[in-house]
Amino acid sequence: MNSIKKKIFIASGGTGGHIFPSLSLANFLKEENNVIFFTDKRGFKYLNNINKIEIKIIYSDTIFNKNIIKSIFGFFKTTLSFLYSFAIIIMNRPHIVIGMGGYSSFPVCLAAFFLRVPIFIYENNLVIGRANKFLLPIAKKVLVSTNNVKGIKDKYSQKVHFCGYLIRDEILTLKNEKSLKTENENLSILIMGGSQSAKVFGEVLPDIIIKCFKNDIKFKVYQQCLDDQIKSLSNTYEKFKIDFELFSFSKKISSYYRKIDLAITRSGASSLAELVNLRIPFIAIPLPFSTDRHQQENAKFFSKKGYCFLVEQEFISNKLFEILEDLNKNKKKLFLMKKKMEEHSDKNTFLNINNLIKKI
Repeated sequence: MNSIKKKIFIASGGTGGHIFPSLSLANFLKEENNVIFFTDKRGFKYLNNINKIEIKIIYSDTIFNKNIIKSIFGFFKTTLSFLYSFAIIIMNRPHIVIGMGGYSSFPVCLAAFFLRVPIFIYENNLVIGRANKFLLPIAKKVLVSTNNVKGIKDKYSQKVHFCGYLIRDEILTLKNEKSLKTENENLSILIMGGSQSAKVFGEVLPDIIIKCFKNDIKFKVYQQCLDDQIKSLSNTYEKFKIDFELFSFSKKISSYYRKIDLAITRSGASSLAELVNLRIPFIAIPLPFSTDRHQQENAKFFSKKGYCFLVEQEFISNKLFEILEDLNKNKKKLFLMKKKMEEHSDKNTFLNINNLIKKI
């Protein structure tokens, strides 16, 4: 006899860094449970062709804004989202609500608390996010990607459970097909700015790439950029006869993961975890103004493990060129980094979380 399916709410922020891990978890849990997925308008655009998962849109926003009008407006939207979530929970009576971080997760989890529905929160960054930090006192369990998450007070330590990073299925089964066969072979490099930073990389990195080519450091460039940057970047790279391929933000970035030796990336936890699980060395350039400098902490964590190079944005012009110049001469460094990455795996993360859910 089949057991009764649990109803599980998953509430996620709308950035790529929140939505992809959340969606991966939802796709895993939907096979044995009824899943309802909450996100905002930003996140909704990533949810095409989703089967067996009901979607709800939350209109929450940050209340931490220097502009008092925007802060009041954010509070008003969050209050309405709380009331909406309250009604949905009463109608559906979920067994558990999982908050994945981001402001749109907060009102759903808060409503669950008042209705005595158990709350799990998941944190994939090395610094706990603001929404999750507010939810710490009312969460039943705090699921973390590593044992090094900052910002969780000792009094909540008994709630903390190490689970690992949530990686998309397509990444866990993907194989990197690029393998340097000789020291003379040109590197293939992926430049990815994520859903928010491609514009900056499109403005800053071409000069460094051109400097490399002028110094006879040649490589194949796969670069993520905005649609309105494609023409100017193409003209620039063609002028210097650089081997390149440009693409806009895409959920199919995995097709590029197959072809590369090295990535240049921002330091969102999801992107870095994917690269590590694929054994792709990378140069991490943290977003300077990320909340609580969580990108900086993510990059430092993996850099200390020997998986990547860390470059601060303010030093990018000289430091990035030096690293690329060195790797062009000493490709064995990439082999050593790949070898180091073999000690890390997130294949059991879904099972770890599912086992905790089954105990509720």
